[in-house]
Parts: sequence; structure tokens; C-alpha cells
Amino acid sequence: MEVPGLAHNITSPLSPCEGMIKDLSLDAIQLCERDGSKAQDGSLSELEELPVPQNIKISNITCDSFKICWDMEARSKERITHYFIDLNKKENKNSNKFKHKDVPTKLVAKAVPLPMTVRGHWFLSPRTEYTVAVQTASKQTDGDYAISEWSEIIEFCTADYSTVHLNQLMEKAEAIAGRMLPFFVFYRNQNKEYFDHAREAQENRMLPSVKDNSGSHGSPISGKLEGLFFSCNTEFNTGKPPQDSPYGRQRFEVQANALFNPDTNLYFGDFYCMYTAYHFVILVLAPKGSSGDEFCKQRLPALDITNNRFLTCKKEEGGDGVLVFHHAQDVILEVIYTEPVDLASGTVAEISGHQLMSMSTVNAKKDPSCKTCNISVGR
Repeated sequence: MEVPGLAHNITSPLSPCEGMIKDLSLDAIQLCERDGSKAQDGSLSELEELPVPQNIKISNITCDSFKICWDMEARSKERITHYFIDLNKKENKNSNKFKHKDVPTKLVAKAVPLPMTVRGHWFLSPRTEYTVAVQTASKQTDGDYAISEWSEIIEFCTADYSTVHLNQLMEKAEAIAGRMLPFFVFYRNQNKEYFDHAREAQENRMLPSVKDNSGSHGSPISGKLEGLFFSCNTEFNTGKPPQDSPYGRQRFEVQANALFNPDTNLYFGDFYCMYTAYHFVILVLAPKGSSGDEFCKQRLPALDITNNRFLTCKKEEGGDGVLVFHHAQDVILEVIYTEPVDLASGTVAEISGHQLMSMSTVNAKKDPSCKTCNISVGR
């Protein structure tokens, strides 16, 4: 999986103990509740005997874990009982260095062979920049610690959701998708100026743009995948698209088979809500072999276009090969098509309903407390 750009100090671990990897479990790592003061009975000379971690290296970064190792001088290594890890989100420029209790980014780990894995969705989020520094410590008989000086501070960035995490999200979405309803068109609402610009400056085409940051914070398509958002949900009582939209009163409609057919691949992109009862599923339609298709193949779970719980395209049974299309009833589908679309392939008309701005999902933040659409990794 692609990882957002890392700091220049981050390289692969070169520890002589490579291969002796130890995960930091709940037994080995604790949220620090100490004030970080130097040991009450520890003289300065004793503190100086503890080696300061050098050349810190971060590797194997995921959305909620990383491996860390460093070099140390041999002096007094046998006295080291613990490592203190100061982990902060990068935007938090004032590191507390144990001055306050119950700060969840200050970690105490038992001294284990390096490199070790730091894992925890309660203090690591995907796609987030962090700073990290390390101290070595020796637990004293009175329960206090003798400590080294802090190491240098380095930076790293956690990764996007992997396909494993996205499959977990997809399973949750499948559980509430509901029955499948027929549909016939994809539609895209915008204001009049948008369509005028497409005609006058873009050769009558709607051009893909980079997806915003709406949805799950760890989604690998946010800020990276280029495409055009379309809808396909229909009203239960009419079987037609709703006449209201949050995105504009002008609507482009195109027959479903123009965008979705056996030459198209379908991918699951995200599942989220915005502090409401409505849940959204993001799907990606990419013509086979296109640049969008190659992007999705490396990052997203692929769906069988004839048999999935969200959006299907298959030949009519007993018919003459005509394609029929169905969408899930109980989730709102946001379909990203990865290629330009010519306005001549459909029609543009004004809707009769209202522009419901409150329903817009542009840069919408996911509700991190929703049990329906969250998984046990960083939100």
C-alpha cells in the first residue's frame, strides 16, 4: 500500500537484532502516568550512564502501527528496564515530555529486543503525521526511574487503510445494504456555471477531479483518486431519481450502460455516516485498463459486477442480452467514475425539487462514534 511521504530521517531498520521482533502488547506497554522527573535518589552521573537512543528508524508503517529501532552505546545497557516513547501528532508542537499525567501519547514499554512494534488504534490514526522521541530508563527499587536524555525527534506519517481494513468496512456495509432496486440512469447535479464551463472550456466534457477528504480518514482514495461523482439511488415509490439534491439544480443524466457495463471494473471505496441515520457507500467505476482501474487494483477490494450487495449489472434472464441494473435500497451510493464524460452522452435539465445543502457530503467528517460504520483501527 502506498504510504504518504515520510520524513527524511526514516529508513529501514538496521538493528543487529533484526528478526527478533517483539510486539508491544498491553502487557508490555502502558499509558504513562508518571511525571517524568529524574529519580529522587539518582545522581546526575547515574543518569548519564544510561545511553541515549541514536539514529532512530521507523519502518513497516500501517494505519495503526509501526516498527521502531535505534542504536545505543554499550555502556550501562544492562541497567535498562524500560523505554519511554514520546509520541505526538505533528500539529501538537509543544511536547509535554511527561510533565502531565494521563497523556495518552506518552508510552512506557518494557525493554525488549529491537526492532519492536508499536500498535494501538486508541492512539494512532491513519494518514496522520507524528513525531517520536525515545528515552531509556532504569526502574529503581523505590518504583521511580532513572532516565537518559531524550533522543532526537523524528517524524513519520501513518498509512491509509489496507485492503484488509476496507474488507472489514465492506462487510459492515453489506450488513445494512438492504434489498436491491432497479435503476436506469446515473445522474450528477451541479450548478449552471459548472455545466457552462464544461461546454465552453472543456470541449463539452466533465473532467475528473481529485476526490475530497469526505468519509473515513484512512480511505486510500481521498485526496488521491481522480473521478466524477454520480448518484443512482431511486425513490422507492416512483423508481426514479429524487427531485431534490444538495449539489445544484442542474442535473446531468446518462443511461446506466454508458458508464457501467462488462468492460467496467467495480471497487468498494468507503462506508461512513455524518452524525445522522443515513449511511453512505462509496463505489468506484473504472473502465478496464484505465489509469483509474490500475490505481484501484492496488488499493481497493474488487466487486463482482453481477453479484454484490451494492450495485449490479447483468444480462436479463431469458432476455436478448439486455443489461439490467440494481442498487442497494438502504444506503446512499456515491459512485465515482474515473474517466471524462461527454455531455453529449446524456441530457442536462433543471430539477423540480429543492437544493438541500444540509445533505452535502463535500469534505464531510465521519462520525467516529458510530458502531455501524467504524472498525477497530484509527478512524
